Amino acid sequence: MPELIASSINERAAEEYFRKAREAEQQGQHERAVEFYERALHENPDHEEACFRLAILYDRQADDAKAIELYERICTSSPVHLNALMNLAVLYEDNNHYDEARRCLEVVLKTNPNHERARLYLKDVESARSMYVDEDERQEDRRNALLDTPIAEFELSVRSRNCLKKMNLRTIGDLLRVTEAELLAYKNFGETSLAEIKALLASKGLRIGQAVEESAAAASQPAAGPVGGAVPEVYNRPVADLPLSVRSRKALQRLNITTVGELAAKTEAELLGCKNFGNRSLTEIKTELEKLGLSLRKLED
Repeated sequence: MPELIASSINERAAEEYFRKAREAEQQGQHERAVEFYERALHENPDHEEACFRLAILYDRQADDAKAIELYERICTSSPVHLNALMNLAVLYEDNNHYDEARRCLEVVLKTNPNHERARLYLKDVESARSMYVDEDERQEDRRNALLDTPIAEFELSVRSRNCLKKMNLRTIGDLLRVTEAELLAYKNFGETSLAEIKALLASKGLRIGQAVEESAAAASQPAAGPVGGAVPEVYNRPVADLPLSVRSRKALQRLNITTVGELAAKTEAELLGCKNFGNRSLTEIKTELEKLGLSLRKLED
């Protein structure tokens, strides 16, 4: 009897945390939502809805490892959770685990043979397994690896290293997202440390604040207008309706692009700055936009 009472209390606590998590998520407080979903699962590890919503949030944050773990947990229980399987398949494909992605999609199609997205994704996965990765995508992968490199791997003075650690600047990519003024405003960070870091980035063909400058330049330009007579309704069309590869879809998800209008407002540089987005994906998207009478936004010289 005491065990039943404890179980009932845990389930009620889990539901309360789940309710708070949903409210936080609806208000755009995603970090707080993650915290409440985690608490709900701590009280009731079998809370499927909390597990699914938490997986989605980690997926949106590009924390693939945590998202995959949670989706896998859902997919091991009955009945078949089609949305979890679809999301898991996309993550597997994005991480080059093509066989696992194919198995997920085959389960979806076994349950629902007319599932259009599953059929489309399965074609993408099959082609990706034998797809030749061109040199441009190799270069993009190398650039991503460089930006993800921990600063601790480079030789810097103790003062510079400590200051960057206290500012929570962990990777080379982080240095591209701060300005010289922000660095110099930090206590004990002087011109000597600044020169040291600038030299480090310059040796990699990069510079402090590079990402900030590119974003500012893109934001200062007007959005692209209709091309070739595109009607306003086209702008509200979901990008999910476009016949894009899984890699392209995943990149647009990371950029939080949900409509054709939002996609057309982006520049080539902004898209290419997304992890795992190469020239092959860029060409694919430009082709689909041209079919709709649109194009990506261009920066003025």
